[in-house]
Amino acid sequence: MLRNGLEPWHLLILAVVVIAVFGSKKLPDTARALGKSMRILKSEARAMKDENAR
Repeated sequence: MLRNGLEPWHLLILAVVVIAVFGSKKLPDTARALGKSMRILKSEARAMKDENAR
């Protein structure tokens, strides 16, 4: 059913929906917050992995 996964036009539709929902003014702040959250998640996962290795 989902053999091809995401095609370019799927991503285009997704981008249009995201812009419509969040608005163009909030997107940079939302992206910045998401990036910061991902960095925190990575560092916490790395710390847990190092802790379990000991």
